[in-house]
Amino acid sequence: MKKICLMVLSVLFAFTLSAQNKTFHDFTVQTIDGKEFPLSQLKGKKVLVVNVASKCGLTPQYAQLEELYRTYKDQNFVVVGFPANNFNEQEPGSNEEIASFCSSNYDVTFPMMAKISVKGEDRHPLYEWLTEKAQNGKEDASVQWNFQKFMIDEEGNWVGFVAPKESPMSDKIVNWIKN
Repeated sequence: MKKICLMVLSVLFAFTLSAQNKTFHDFTVQTIDGKEFPLSQLKGKKVLVVNVASKCGLTPQYAQLEELYRTYKDQNFVVVGFPANNFNEQEPGSNEEIASFCSSNYDVTFPMMAKISVKGEDRHPLYEWLTEKAQNGKEDASVQWNFQKFMIDEEGNWVGFVAPKESPMSDKIVNWIKN
C-alpha cells in the first residue's frame, strides 16, 4: 500500500512539474486570417496578451494598445490581441469583421488572432494556461472582463496580469517592458 501511495504521489508530482514547465511558446493559435501561428515565433520578446472586444466600453483601449506596440515594438515587445465574445456578447462579429473594425477604427498593426473563448467550458487551452496556477506555475487569474492584459516574458513565462480597466499605458506595463 505504501508503494502504491508513493507511486501515485510521484506521478502527481511529475504531472504538476510538467504542467508548470509548459510555457506560452508551447502553444499554437490561429491568426485572424486563419493561419497557424506557433507562439514560439515570439521567443525573445515580451508579450502582452489581451482579450479584446469591439462593442465594449473599454474598446478605446485599442488605441492605447496600438500606441504601446508602436512605441516599444523595436525593443522586443509585442501586443497580441485575442477577440472573445465571452462578456455580454460584445464581440459578435466574424474574424473578417473584427479585422476590418480594428483596421478602420484604430489602425491596429499588432498581431490579431482568431476569435476564441477566454472563459467557460469552451475556454481555449492558452487561456487555461494563462488563468490557472496549476498550469502557469505562478498564479490563478480568471479573466474578469474584456481587455484583461497578461504579461509574458522573453522565455514564455507568465509574469503577471493587469485588470481590464487599467490602461495599457500604465506604469506597471511600461516599466515591465523597459526593464
